[in-house]
Amino acid sequence: MSANSSLPPLAASPLRRFDRGRLLALVRKESLQALRDPSTLLIAFVLPVVLLLLFAYAVSLDARHVRIGVVVESPSASAQSLAAAFAATRYLDVRFAHDRREVADRLVSGTLRGFVVIPQDFERRMAAHDGQPLVQIITDGSQPNTANFVANYAQGVIQTWRGGGPNAPSAAVALEPRYWFNPELESRRALVPGAIAIVMTIIGTMLTALVVAREWERGTMEAVLSTPASVAEILIGKLLPYFVLGMLSTLASAALAVSVFDVPLHGSLLALLTLSAVFMLPALGQGLLISSLARNQFLAAQIALFSGFLPAFMLSGFLFEIDAMPAPIRAITWLVPARYFVTSLKTVFLAGDLWSVLIPDLLAMAAIGAVFFLLAKRATRKNLEP
Repeated sequence: MSANSSLPPLAASPLRRFDRGRLLALVRKESLQALRDPSTLLIAFVLPVVLLLLFAYAVSLDARHVRIGVVVESPSASAQSLAAAFAATRYLDVRFAHDRREVADRLVSGTLRGFVVIPQDFERRMAAHDGQPLVQIITDGSQPNTANFVANYAQGVIQTWRGGGPNAPSAAVALEPRYWFNPELESRRALVPGAIAIVMTIIGTMLTALVVAREWERGTMEAVLSTPASVAEILIGKLLPYFVLGMLSTLASAALAVSVFDVPLHGSLLALLTLSAVFMLPALGQGLLISSLARNQFLAAQIALFSGFLPAFMLSGFLFEIDAMPAPIRAITWLVPARYFVTSLKTVFLAGDLWSVLIPDLLAMAAIGAVFFLLAKRATRKNLEP
C-alpha cells in the first residue's frame, strides 16, 4: 500500500456554491488592492472633481457676451435709439462703427461673430411699411449655433425696440414666457447632472475593466481562480468595492453640484442613491465583461472607451439632444444605459422625485445590467484557458 493511499481524491470533497466567509475574504482582498492603488483612488475621487469643474465652468451652452458689431450709417434719432437697444442687452458685447468695412475684417479674423448694419435710409424704410428689411444682419457661419443665436437675438432686439416705441400699437395679447425646472436657462444646471453620469461610467466600466485586466496580466487572477471560491463569489467580491467607490463618488459629486456649482437638488437623496446604485449594475457588468474577454489593459481600455465612455458621452442626451439624431442612431441609444441615467439625474436635480419618469429608467438600466452580468458570468470560467 502506497504512502499516500489514505488521502481522499480531490473530487471527493464537493465545493460549496456560495460561502459568506469566502466572499468577505475576496471583498477584503479587493478593497485593500483598490486602496493601495493610487490610480484607482485618482479615478474615483480626483477625476470627478476635474470633470465637474470643466463641465460647470469651461463648457457652457449659454451664448452670452457674444461680440458683434453695429454699423450705424444713419444719423437719425431712430437709428441711434436702435443702436442703444443693442448696447443695452447683456447677451451681446457691441462694438460700434460707421462703415461696414471697419467690422468686415474683424468678422473674418474671428474677433466678431456678426454685425448689424443700420442703413442710411433707415427712416424711409420705417415709414414705408412695404415689407422691406429695416437692417442687415451678417453672421459668421463657421459656428452655426452662434450664428443662429446672433441672427435670432438681433431680430428679437429689433422687434422689442419697435414694440416699445412711442407710436407702437397696443398688443391685443401679451405673451409672458415661463420656463419650468430651469428658469434661469443656465446650461450648467443641465450639464453638471449629466457629468455625474459620465463620472459613474468611468468608474464603473473603465476602472473595472482595467483593474481586472491588470490582474490577468500580473497573473494574480489565476491564483484567485485556483481557490475554492465559486464564479459568483469571485465576481461579487471583485465588484463590491468598486460599487462602494461609485456610490461615494456620487455623493461627493452631488455635494459639489449643490454647494459649489449652485445646481439645485429638488429630489431626495434616496432617489439619487437608488438611481446611482441601479446604474452601477450595467456599468460594472460591462466592465467585467470587457475584462473577461480582453485580458490585457491596453485592449480593455480601448474597448471600454469605444463601448462605454463614448456612447455615454455622445448618445445619452448629455450634450446632444437625442430627438435631433437620425433614426438609426436614436435606435442605438436605447441600448446605452447612460441614456436613462442622464434623464433620471436631470429629473431628480431639476424636477424632483417623479417616479412615473424614474421607474421606467430604473427598469431599463436593471435589464441591461442583468444581460451584462449573465454574459460576464458565462465568459468567466474557473480555468486558465483564455
